[in-house]
Amino acid sequence: MTATPPALPLADLYAADEVAWYDRMAALARAGRADALDLPHLAEELDLMSLSERREVKSRLETLVCHRLKWDHQPAKRSVSWLVTIGREARVLADTFAASRTLRNHATAILDAAYRGAVGDAAKETRLPRSTFPADCPYTLTDLTTEVAADPADLPD
Repeated sequence: MTATPPALPLADLYAADEVAWYDRMAALARAGRADALDLPHLAEELDLMSLSERREVKSRLETLVCHRLKWDHQPAKRSVSWLVTIGREARVLADTFAASRTLRNHATAILDAAYRGAVGDAAKETRLPRSTFPADCPYTLTDLTTEVAADPADLPD
């Protein structure tokens, strides 16, 4: 018969195996054992999760805006790939905003910064001067989370 190894203290488990630590923390929370939670590491993990979600929203906004700028400023080069990227990012962001008012508010707060990043990317990808694009973001979150209406069959080859 094999002996079960002794359970590591939560702080040690966190350092040794984060996934096992997550499992243990979830079990303790489900059991109502708030007194046993590893609160310092739990707070750190929650902060990191929040930061990660916010970074993802900004990254998706930049990708979406960059593709919308290319779509709007290079109609002869429109592609199914651009259309698919615009649609996917619009859907993911719409779903995210429907699930989290906090992330929608975050997107509203950072839209101008995301736009500036997207303009830089669009200028590089299109080889158009930055001055080609509007100085201020021409899109609202509603504009961005509404898919572009286009039939892929109508796009240039």
